[in-house]
Amino acid sequence: MRVLVIDDEANIRKTTSVALDGMGHETAAAEDSASALKQLEAAQFDAAFLDLKLNSESGLELLPKLLKSNPRLDVVVFTAYASIENAVEAMRAGAVDYIPKPFTPEQIRQVLGRIVQRRKLEGRVAELESRLSNDSPTADLATVEPAVQKAFDMALKAAATPATIMILGESGTGKTILARMIHENSPQRENAFVTVSCPSLSRELLESELFGHIKGAFTGALAETWGKVSRADGGTLFLDEIGDLPLEIQPKLLRLLQEREYERVGEAKTRKANVRVIAASNRNLDQAVKDGRFREDLFYRLNVISFRVPSLRERKADVGRIATNCLSFFARQCGKKVEGFSDEASQAMQNYGWPGNLRELRNVVERAVILANGNRIELADLPENITHAPASVPTNGSVAVPGSPISLEELENQHLRKIISQASTMEEAAAILGIDPATLYRKRKKLGL
Repeated sequence: MRVLVIDDEANIRKTTSVALDGMGHETAAAEDSASALKQLEAAQFDAAFLDLKLNSESGLELLPKLLKSNPRLDVVVFTAYASIENAVEAMRAGAVDYIPKPFTPEQIRQVLGRIVQRRKLEGRVAELESRLSNDSPTADLATVEPAVQKAFDMALKAAATPATIMILGESGTGKTILARMIHENSPQRENAFVTVSCPSLSRELLESELFGHIKGAFTGALAETWGKVSRADGGTLFLDEIGDLPLEIQPKLLRLLQEREYERVGEAKTRKANVRVIAASNRNLDQAVKDGRFREDLFYRLNVISFRVPSLRERKADVGRIATNCLSFFARQCGKKVEGFSDEASQAMQNYGWPGNLRELRNVVERAVILANGNRIELADLPENITHAPASVPTNGSVAVPGSPISLEELENQHLRKIISQASTMEEAAAILGIDPATLYRKRKKLGL
């Protein structure tokens, strides 16, 4: 943590800072209220040790000002004037703990340990509340398909180890759900699970989101940030669609994986982070390495344990059960008594190729529940592309050849997915397909990529 020591005695400031530094924390010191507030304005702190007597100033009067400047600051009060009354007054003013002078390094360690533990519990509760309030069906990792079960079994075996894991598979196959399952079955499960979406930001913003930055590091950096690597310290860092990670950032990620070290943008100080990395990609990373779009050394470092999540068209035996689970969720959410699918609707869903995988299935069931007039989903409640689709055939991840017993739309969708996964940019993919980039973006959005 980053800790501010506020005391009018130079010796106390020095000894407390030395003790905190020895425990791996970063410290700063202030001798009066003006200096303390100035430091809080300039930088972000996690905790502060505050003396109740600052020469002619009162620490109790400074305490609410500190909390106003940084509401998440955990303030620990210490004083030579220890008494029950002072402790109660400090707690009422917002302090989280109290240490009498003289104190030992072990007392400092214990009080910070309690703060760290409480923050972990708060983070865990916030994560659980967020997931409970999420408008998505509960993750279902049961399967009757041997290939899928093999991937799940490998994930559970790897979860107990500190190994870096690579999850491959098409968009919408549940890679994020599987990554979270690995975290929850790992020794890091009590700490944070932090997701970084690699394609979502520009190179500059992605680097800042990953590693953090100091104030003034670039235009718009009005305050310092710690970044998601810092947030994931002790837990799991999930890098979604790692194939889109810019080349300029790849050496810094490699350093984090190999040496557990990183630097914030604009800062020369080297920091440590003990994070377990899980990466996911829908791209062919072997081809990306050959094309020079992905570092070979980073690929091998990420690829310690690798497995592929099969697409939904490769796990047809699971479609009915997954659809039923989604149905129960959306029926409760919409307040409707929809209890199942008609035989015709079930057969149509079984025949469909599901190019958008689990994500498309979820959307289709949600739509059907909304449109349903009775207590069952009928064929008319499903989209036309599903009701009119002929039976699809498993393709094991490859594009079906012309003449396969699948619809023209399914053949086009498979070809689009393959070209997009292999191309380095959407513009390159559009050029290969011979269509306008804007058209490709619309098709890509429709596919849920």
